[in-house]
Amino acid sequence: MAQEAAPVLLVFLTRLVSATWHEGSGYYTAESHTNEVYVEEAPPEPALDYRRVPQWCATLNIYRGEATCYSPRGGNYRSSLGTRCELSCARGYRLVGRSAVQCLPSRHWSGMAYCRQIRCHVLPAVLRGSYVCSAGVQMDSRCDYTCLPGYQLEGDRSRTCMEDGRWSGSEPICVDVEPPKIRCPESRERIAEPGKLTATVYWDPPRVKDSADGIIKRVTLRGPEPGSEFPEGEHVIRYTAYDQAYNRASCKFRIRVQVRRCPVLKPPQHGYLSCTSDGNNYGATCEYLCDGGYERQGTSLRVCQSTQQWTGSSPLCAPMQINTAVNSAASLLDQFYEKRRLLVISAPDSANRYYKMQISMLQQATCGLDLRHVTIIELVGQPPHEVGRIREHQLSVGIIEELRQFLHLTRSHFNVVLLDKAGTDRERYILPISPDELFDFIDTYLLSEQETAQRAQRGDPCD
Repeated sequence: MAQEAAPVLLVFLTRLVSATWHEGSGYYTAESHTNEVYVEEAPPEPALDYRRVPQWCATLNIYRGEATCYSPRGGNYRSSLGTRCELSCARGYRLVGRSAVQCLPSRHWSGMAYCRQIRCHVLPAVLRGSYVCSAGVQMDSRCDYTCLPGYQLEGDRSRTCMEDGRWSGSEPICVDVEPPKIRCPESRERIAEPGKLTATVYWDPPRVKDSADGIIKRVTLRGPEPGSEFPEGEHVIRYTAYDQAYNRASCKFRIRVQVRRCPVLKPPQHGYLSCTSDGNNYGATCEYLCDGGYERQGTSLRVCQSTQQWTGSSPLCAPMQINTAVNSAASLLDQFYEKRRLLVISAPDSANRYYKMQISMLQQATCGLDLRHVTIIELVGQPPHEVGRIREHQLSVGIIEELRQFLHLTRSHFNVVLLDKAGTDRERYILPISPDELFDFIDTYLLSEQETAQRAQRGDPCD
């Protein structure tokens, strides 16, 4: 029998593909654009051993695989006519071609197949993160994901290349969940400025840093701006910082404003105080003023110092000294200018019943008269026994005459004249006037704003 051409053996072609390293990806990728990247090599030339009978087809050799054959002639005949072989690949490889072949009479196998390495596609890069793979994109390769500082991984922390050429799980993402770092200035205490109840306070803005991308979206302030005036007490200043992911962080500090105060001054007897600012705070000035008919003896101003002590000492308000030894009625009246009101009573004699009635009523209203700064001048009798007096002070004959002429007071009958603090004739009476009527007129028409305020503050001590 003539020797025929050698049967064609199953050829397993593999192509060595150079790999490219993707920096930071943790794997190599092949140049192929398919998921199945494999290596094919040229199989060896068929070598038939004709001394062994019968060897009809070439011996099957599968690179990275295995052929399990069944021959009609028994297990020792792997390539005889009619032999059937089932083909399989090692783990990590996939069979491409026929899964079973048979040795034909033509000395050829009925089909071809080869084993291709199983590979997954290249994983995409992770924004603000990375991954490291144990074996690139080969099967069973595990890729572990990590995020940059300040970001947190959401999703699968690792993915594995499976037998079907796909990655397990799904692609994770790196999200910014960490709030920014914010640090407020230190709390501080300030002393109110002299003569004021507030302090101007400055501070530096807070220190803000984002641990993720370093970008701060905005910083808000809850409270007054730096350089504002803060009143006495404690104030809370709060800042809030937001990053690009709208994570927020807050901080706060306190500002305490202290007003240094001196002891509260008491007004003098028969006088009152007029103070600046709050009356007893550092830098406040208090002026001592006396009621009409009283004169201040001592310092007029006192200042509250930073030591919380007043300068000087408290003055006194003593009754004004009336000088009746003057040359004219004008000089006499000038002593009462802007200090006292004058009630001038004229009567023909001391036995006049209107005069006696008037003096009796006024003697019972001394407190009310003094409260309204009223001084009584009496002109009683006829020359040469005419008497003029202010309290216990006697007036000269010449002064009496000038007063009568100036005020147009007759000696023939009883009459009363009320002068205001400017010496102006404000009201006349030809009959005795009761204290209530007199006080009502003064309170309604003659009190200054300052007197009205003092009366409202101090009340009526004569009630």
